Amino acid sequence: MKKIILTLAATTALTGPALAEMLDLEKDELTFGFIKLTDMAPLAVAYEQGYFFDEGLFVTLQAQANWKVLLDGVIGGQLDGAHMLAGQPLAATIGYGTEAHIVTPFSMDLNGNGITVSNQVWEMMKPNIPTMDDGRPQHPISASALKPVIDTFRNEGKPFNMGMVFPVSTHNYELRYWLAAGGIAPGYYSAENVTGQIGADVFLSVTPPPQMPATMEAGTINGYSVGEPWNQQAVFKGIGVPVITDYELWKNNPEKVFGMTADFTEQNPNTTIAVTKALIRAAMWLDENDNANREEAVDILSRPEYVGADREVIANSMTGTFEYEKGDTREVPDFNVFFRYNATYPFYSDAVWYLTQMRRWGQIDESRPDSWYDEVAKSVYKPGIYLQAARLLVDEGLADAADFPWDSDGYKVATPATDVIDGIPYDGRAPNAYLESLPIGLKGEQKVVGNEVQG
Repeated sequence: MKKIILTLAATTALTGPALAEMLDLEKDELTFGFIKLTDMAPLAVAYEQGYFFDEGLFVTLQAQANWKVLLDGVIGGQLDGAHMLAGQPLAATIGYGTEAHIVTPFSMDLNGNGITVSNQVWEMMKPNIPTMDDGRPQHPISASALKPVIDTFRNEGKPFNMGMVFPVSTHNYELRYWLAAGGIAPGYYSAENVTGQIGADVFLSVTPPPQMPATMEAGTINGYSVGEPWNQQAVFKGIGVPVITDYELWKNNPEKVFGMTADFTEQNPNTTIAVTKALIRAAMWLDENDNANREEAVDILSRPEYVGADREVIANSMTGTFEYEKGDTREVPDFNVFFRYNATYPFYSDAVWYLTQMRRWGQIDESRPDSWYDEVAKSVYKPGIYLQAARLLVDEGLADAADFPWDSDGYKVATPATDVIDGIPYDGRAPNAYLESLPIGLKGEQKVVGNEVQG
């Protein structure tokens, strides 16, 4: 695994407003993990721009083989923290899979994912997709256009397989959401059957992000849901077509988080604040002046120790555009958001949405009251730590107070129906009412027993 170690000569002058307010760090040598995706950018930028060092932190960044290895590294203490799937701290804390209390003081980004299908599937979908006056497909594309394709596969005795990166990943839940919104059953989990394929029209399985394009090209999967640059890689290789971005699925949806064990944050409170300060500065840099720094960010991310994909592939989404069919490039300025719209604030309502999706598909196998969702969210998402870090940055003249939600109760204003592909609004304060409003998925006292939903 690639390592980047921050070292400075003893003669280096320590200057800058951040150092004037240096915290009394409990631990200053840290190792953080990440997966090779563009949304690890805040870590790379905090390192490359010297923001970690400004806080007195000597950081090593290590690319990890997959999400399970990464989570195990944080739990086992080999990693002090990591770029994580937002569902990982929540699932670990409630004991789904590996049990451990993981917390997050920092959300890493909004949006940034897509759903891609193979060229064969795309050609079969196209007759079902409305077109614009210029003949290009009209976006967003509903999964209802995929339904006849799945029926054809079934009639020919062939399964329809799609990849996602991890059972508690945003990509799994976004793919399921898109399919269900188009009337396609993505399958359920149960305590006895954790494949997630009970009653499924489409069979979803785990594939590591960098392996997605090759796995689809080999015909093992017919499509996938993943973060960048692996959707754009399919376009550049000429093997597939992204059919929808998560920005079109749910405008400004939450994505990755920075996770640490609760024990680490409790034993190292000042270090945790210092790390959060550096990450906030990195996120600000990535979005400032209308994304003026994105070209430099692409240069950083294209290095082999970070994402390691071709610069052109990474730039295709990181700089405000997104390419669907080859040559069909459209403006999507908010495809990657790192600081705007309070992207870095760890909202409880974001945590609750992930928990509702776990319940919807059977990973949480029994009904829970609304108060339970709130309690779990508050045990994992830590806006108090975030605001401590933000206050210090403001006091040091490194951030604008107007950019932070000081008076928030941790819940966003409800997402309006117009911002979601199925036209169903989301209010994190009412998770059970939200679950009831979704046409496909568990609700109320329903459970998956054997191969069927009961209740």
